[in-house]
Amino acid sequence: MRPTREATFMEMANVLAERSTCDRAHVGVVIVKDNRIISTGYCGSPKGRPHCEDVGCLIGPDGGCIRTVHAEANAIAFAAKHGVSLEGSTLFTTLAPCYACSKLIINAGIIQVVYGEPYRDENGIALLRESGLNVVRWP
Repeated sequence: MRPTREATFMEMANVLAERSTCDRAHVGVVIVKDNRIISTGYCGSPKGRPHCEDVGCLIGPDGGCIRTVHAEANAIAFAAKHGVSLEGSTLFTTLAPCYACSKLIINAGIIQVVYGEPYRDENGIALLRESGLNVVRWP
């Protein structure tokens, strides 16, 4: 049976999550506009910096790793670097966005977020919904 586009994009996000270099959360993101992929991302350290899988996580005051850049931020940064507008796009992610990534998503002009697993802090999802984005939990 042929998978839906949405199922295909979510499966691609799952494959990208396997590239994540932080053992605390393997997250993948696919950003789509007009049924075409326009950006992707996964968790990893900033360019040229050591990865968690090589030197260990750097835990911040909230208990999360601060060495890694979140998948959503990486996908948005990649699009910005290459001059790709995300206005009106949909973001597929394997894990619900944190609060900081939700702010980036809103300001990037993304209008829908489809996520797999819930994040430990639901404030990011609440912010997206309060800001008028369509937020869908993947079945």
